[in-house]
Amino acid sequence: MSPEPTPALSPDAASVVRLVGLRETPLDVDEVIAALNDEAAGGLTLFIGRVRDHDGGRDVTGLEYSAHPSAEAKLREVCERIAGEYDVHGVAAVHRVGTLAIGDAAVVIATAAAHRGEAFDASRALIDTLKSEVPIWKHQLFGDGGEEWVGSP
Repeated sequence: MSPEPTPALSPDAASVVRLVGLRETPLDVDEVIAALNDEAAGGLTLFIGRVRDHDGGRDVTGLEYSAHPSAEAKLREVCERIAGEYDVHGVAAVHRVGTLAIGDAAVVIATAAAHRGEAFDASRALIDTLKSEVPIWKHQLFGDGGEEWVGSP
């Protein structure tokens, strides 16, 4: 039994992807919003993933993100797939790597569409797919001196 064929991206799916990046510097929400500026978009959804001070009942003091060399290309591929699957005008995703402090933005994703429902749906799919498929690993540091790798192979 042969696998299901992967649907081809629409010719302009890649052009809908407006911003993709891995950054060692703080993420700029305004940059993401500006990348999706589109007068035809009635809805723009934005998700910011931040470093929280706890996980699993333990105090988190900080964390480090590491990425495989292919991570940015995989992130672009995920963005293009979402752009091809949803009726969106724009897609953007940036993720931090390196050492982050509590409260820092670790990931910012956004989608713009004619209507809010499609933007919400596409953004949910984008962050969920990014988290499950893009090879970025989180090294959490705990207040009790412990540590944990999350998402590593």
